[in-house]
Amino acid sequence: MRRPKLDDAFAWYEEQAVGLGYDFLNETDRTLRLIASFPHLHQLVNPKIRRCLLNRFPYAIYYGLSDSRIVIIAVAHMRRQPDYWLDRIPGG
Repeated sequence: MRRPKLDDAFAWYEEQAVGLGYDFLNETDRTLRLIASFPHLHQLVNPKIRRCLLNRFPYAIYYGLSDSRIVIIAVAHMRRQPDYWLDRIPGG
């Protein structure tokens, strides 16, 4: 099964309305910056993984903390294959 990509989401939103794809990318960027600023703020979904929801779009960014780094695991649609990224968790 083909896994969704951020480019696919951008293209889909841009097809819905001109500029909406860019709004999606801007919101994704804003959310990544929020995670970078406050990495421990967001909900733990398992002992190693946190989830931060995007505003306005049904997506979440899943990430883990490794030493002093933030590791982005997935940008996932919350209703379409929301758990496709689970096999990316080391030892999970």
